[in-house]
Amino acid sequence: MKMRNRVLLWLMTGYLFLPGLLYGQEATGDPGQLELTLDQCIQYALDNGPAMQQAFLDERIGDREIKSSLSGWFPQISASAAGTKNIKLQQQIIGDQLITFGQNYNSSISLQVDQNLINREQIFAGRTSKYIKQQWDQNKTNVEIATVVDVSKAFYDVLLTYEQLKIIDENLVRLQKQYSDAKSRYESGLVDKTDYQRAAITLSNTRSNKRRADESVDAKLAYLKQLMGYPVDASLALDYNVEAMEEKALTDTSQVMLPENRIEFQQIQTEEQLAQLNTGYQKWAYLPTLTANYNYNWLYFNNAFSQLYDRSYPTSGLGLTLSLPIFQGGKRHQDIKIAELQQEKVSVEKQNLQKQINTEYKTALANYKSDLYEWKTIKENMQLAEEVYNIIKLQYDEGIKAYVDLIVAETELRTAQLSHFNAMYNLMSSKIDLDRALGNIEIN
Repeated sequence: MKMRNRVLLWLMTGYLFLPGLLYGQEATGDPGQLELTLDQCIQYALDNGPAMQQAFLDERIGDREIKSSLSGWFPQISASAAGTKNIKLQQQIIGDQLITFGQNYNSSISLQVDQNLINREQIFAGRTSKYIKQQWDQNKTNVEIATVVDVSKAFYDVLLTYEQLKIIDENLVRLQKQYSDAKSRYESGLVDKTDYQRAAITLSNTRSNKRRADESVDAKLAYLKQLMGYPVDASLALDYNVEAMEEKALTDTSQVMLPENRIEFQQIQTEEQLAQLNTGYQKWAYLPTLTANYNYNWLYFNNAFSQLYDRSYPTSGLGLTLSLPIFQGGKRHQDIKIAELQQEKVSVEKQNLQKQINTEYKTALANYKSDLYEWKTIKENMQLAEEVYNIIKLQYDEGIKAYVDLIVAETELRTAQLSHFNAMYNLMSSKIDLDRALGNIEIN
């Protein structure tokens, strides 16, 4: 697509001329490979994502439907043609003569022009057109917001796995050294073989965890590509900075929630306006229909088919047609009542939506505060676990602590590190949910 090509061209230009802007401090992927930030992934998804493509098409369809409904105000021009072979002509006795009326062949060509002057359907179409267009615009905005939320969470999910892999890789280096040291001590006769056997078991389990994480990255990247509308066979690397993410995760929890900021509330407001207009439309059922019309007819008749169109006998007329509904068996009254009940139903839905939005906000705020507290706590625990491990590692190297103490400290450190990034991912997800509940998701 044109937009996709422009995005890729822009990225290539940045890669060639501004490499420093495209690479972050903690980017992943092969050297020289293009890496996308979260904002770039979101923009790509807004331009090429499957949900956005459908929203764009729905908007274009809606625009065509509006134009189609308003076309009735333009002159309606039609043409028709007919031909007849009279098998038996009409005859009548006049005086003492038998007179035959008509000829063997006749034909006509008609041109009809109608112009609506008063028509309740066209009046209704004109008054609702801007609200219907507004509905399609709001639907696209709703899809955009969902795209930003989904892509952001998928992006953070991939980063979580990247950070897990980084921790596992660091642990592998540590464990490999511990295994080598333990084996050397055993071979030197300083310790029995249980130390290096335990080290071998821990090293094997960590390698298994790394393999599992490696496999999950591919699946998570595939999901992110799906949301973005990114080519399946194209490689995708991500550019991110953990410190910047931590700062971005913090938000003001004292913000006031206003339902008017939510796109769902704006959508039901539009639906409410359309319901009001529909009630008025049903009341307009008592209005007459007034149409101006003009017609021009070319008449042809002859006893010989070959000479039928040699001469025409045209007729034309200009007039007005007024149609006034008088009695329809109570249909109009029932239609008005149905429209009023539908309007009342939308009002009830609006009240329920306000309560639902408030519940979503309270839930999102509670989850965010809980995840924020948990993240801070786990971050402190991680720092303590790192200090404990370093102390025990020194004590083990000096022969003060047993190897099992070192394994426990290493396990606690790895668990704390993984828990820290899990907590940070939960916090970032909660932040996104809170922004959505507040109506603060920004669309570029």
